[in-house]
Amino acid sequence: MRPFLFGVIIGVLIVPAVVYGYFRFGYAPVATGAPAMPFEKKFARMGLHARMDKEYPRTPAIQATPENYTAGAHVYREHCAVCHGVAGQPATSVAKGMYPRPPQLLQPDHGVTDDPAGETYWKVSNGIRMTGMPSFHQSLSDTQMWQVSLLLADADKLPAGVKSLISQPLPTDQPAAGSSGSTH
Repeated sequence: MRPFLFGVIIGVLIVPAVVYGYFRFGYAPVATGAPAMPFEKKFARMGLHARMDKEYPRTPAIQATPENYTAGAHVYREHCAVCHGVAGQPATSVAKGMYPRPPQLLQPDHGVTDDPAGETYWKVSNGIRMTGMPSFHQSLSDTQMWQVSLLLADADKLPAGVKSLISQPLPTDQPAAGSSGSTH
């Protein structure tokens, strides 16, 4: 009976105290350039998929039309491309500085074309904690969120004009107004 009580004491008191100390005394990696915490990716991914799988809409609220793809491309370029990139272009400086690194959605090996549009819609609408993915439900209309979600779900079979639009390079970083563009 004594070993059992000892195990309970360790489990109830010592383990939480060690975890608390890990965070309280600055051992947890919190910088974007630091490696992941133990189990961080596994727990974050597990929680995301468990919640999302229960909630994401199974049927898109709009049709996949050339007009909706074009509108989705404009939404993507304005709100998403700075983090998620454009087709055939390197990651932006913003994306390179994020942790975890945002997937480059229009690159052949990193896209979401195998994800249902409703899953992408859920991510766009709700955002994803512990990443840089914001919620757009207060910034974009439902139609805009569906347009960009359909665009990404069908990125491998878009009309030529839409493909051309989403592969145009983003404007380069401009110096802030009034600065000379040089660093000191």
